[in-house]
Amino acid sequence: MCFGLGACEEKSPTFDAERAFEYLVKQCDFGPRNPGSVGYESCKQFLISEAEKVADKVQLQPFSYTEKKENRRYDLVNIIARFNPESKTQIMIGAHWDTRPWAEQDQNKDKRALPIIGANDGASGVAVLLELMQFLAKNPPSVGVNIIFLDGEDLGIRGESESFGQGAAYFAKNLPIPKPKEAIIVDMVGDTQLTLPIERNSFRQNRSLVKKLWNRAHELNLDAFQSKIAYEIYDDHVPLFKYAGIPAIDIIDFHYPNRYTNFWHTHSDLPQNCSAKSLGQVGTLLVDYIFYYASETESGS
Repeated sequence: MCFGLGACEEKSPTFDAERAFEYLVKQCDFGPRNPGSVGYESCKQFLISEAEKVADKVQLQPFSYTEKKENRRYDLVNIIARFNPESKTQIMIGAHWDTRPWAEQDQNKDKRALPIIGANDGASGVAVLLELMQFLAKNPPSVGVNIIFLDGEDLGIRGESESFGQGAAYFAKNLPIPKPKEAIIVDMVGDTQLTLPIERNSFRQNRSLVKKLWNRAHELNLDAFQSKIAYEIYDDHVPLFKYAGIPAIDIIDFHYPNRYTNFWHTHSDLPQNCSAKSLGQVGTLLVDYIFYYASETESGS
């Protein structure tokens, strides 16, 4: 059988990378989406509206957090779009939708206190999820798929890992849905020079899923995926595993755009430094994962 890849017959549904990129640009058009900003509120309403159009069920999970850099308290919210919520098997695919309030890595010292646009760090993962929702609405999955837009990921300060990933931590400590069997986080996946090695914590937390996905990526000729273990990072997958025992992994590009130049947490994190092709590689693998996973679950394999 062929699920969503276009490999078996011309009319097979595919992940629309160009439309995903349009979602990336749409988010950036709101401006910075750091908590408390105008762009944040506009994007929040947009995400809720898009979810309500296509999901079987939409849940909001509000929470508050006081960030440690400026000691400001924010009202935040995780947005949960559920597809086939009655299934006995539930999986989770998530991305953070907030953006960094400070561009502390920017070369211009005068701009380091200003919030970033976050085309890659924020909008890229969300863009993949938004397009994935469109796909799921037209191709209902046999397992339960929870698309979760996590808030408060990028309010952390250097040297204190657990000051990051607030939305994931709150979700894990206060599960608003049945515990997912496993989870995939997508972050920083829009880079025009996309490279996706295996994140070390992911390999520790869910080795079988990592092997399955990266092997499948090679079968599908998704060349951004590299079968080597790289650095470990504290991203949203870590609190999911730590606080709820969800075997979560992270699909993430460590170098944006490469080892010699850095756009991460700078004002160069813009749509022109991202690409539809990169979003398409990740989206294609996620579509394949959902439907092959469903097939395996149904067959008992």
